[in-house]
Amino acid sequence: MDWKDLPIDHCPRGTEVETLQFALDRVRRQFAWKTGGLTAEQLRQTHPPSTMTLAGLIKHMSFVEDGFTGRAANQPLAPPWDTRSWVENDRWVWESAVTDDPDELYALWYAAAARSRAAWQQLSADGGLDVLVEDPDPAWTSNRRRIAIDLLEEYLRHTGHADVLREAVDGLTGNDPD
Repeated sequence: MDWKDLPIDHCPRGTEVETLQFALDRVRRQFAWKTGGLTAEQLRQTHPPSTMTLAGLIKHMSFVEDGFTGRAANQPLAPPWDTRSWVENDRWVWESAVTDDPDELYALWYAAAARSRAAWQQLSADGGLDVLVEDPDPAWTSNRRRIAIDLLEEYLRHTGHADVLREAVDGLTGNDPD
């Protein structure tokens, strides 16, 4: 699978939900393009002083997709994230990604993105974005809209990281794959 296989629904005059879905789909395609088609060595390459890798970004965004979407649906973390806390997962994904097989990393992210996309379509139809999402920590209680925007923000931030890292790896530049 590669970025060309990711769905994207153009909606120049869409509803709020359609527009958010379009924005997420577009940035997912950008992220897939910036991180796709690389060797294990390229995915693991660091650019000091940062220790960030493209492999780490892919696994981190897999966790973000599953974690944020699960939270919006009031679901606990699912495998492979369910054996660690949020904080432990955040450290683990960055550290463990550099030993993961590239095909497994890509499959993990594409599957997480597909699950998330389908779940957000269902959540949007089932009560919409105003549904309150309770959290044991009251500071994190919010509604689905806030979580969807947090997901988009996380993608935007890390697609920027991927853009810089990818250019350093093989010179690929640009905003959109096509």
